[in-house]
Amino acid sequence: MKHLLLIGTFFCLSCLILATTGCEKNTDCKATVKVVDSTGAISPNSDVFLYASVKNGTAGTTVVADVKANGTTDAGGEVKFTFKLPAIYDIRSTRVVGTRTLIASGIIKLEEGKNVDKTVTLK
Repeated sequence: MKHLLLIGTFFCLSCLILATTGCEKNTDCKATVKVVDSTGAISPNSDVFLYASVKNGTAGTTVVADVKANGTTDAGGEVKFTFKLPAIYDIRSTRVVGTRTLIASGIIKLEEGKNVDKTVTLK
């Protein structure tokens, strides 16, 4: 009988340890946006905005919601973002060259626990 009690106690403690020390799942959604020009050359110092477009129910038009994140590309033409939840965002990037403003756009779909890369081209 003591043997069964000892085995039962050991089994319960083992289950408790396994249940409380499990690996924590990484759920961060990471996005890397790379901006290039029309020749494919990297574009440092470009402004990048991630935002959500929503439909206006009464007028049926698309309006821009709040900007969810913004940043400036580094020397490699990239900017990185981290979000807690998956989402789909529109991308808008701008860069002023002389008197012209070049614009790039795209869409990025963030997935739980993944790094998503997207390249947009300025025109």
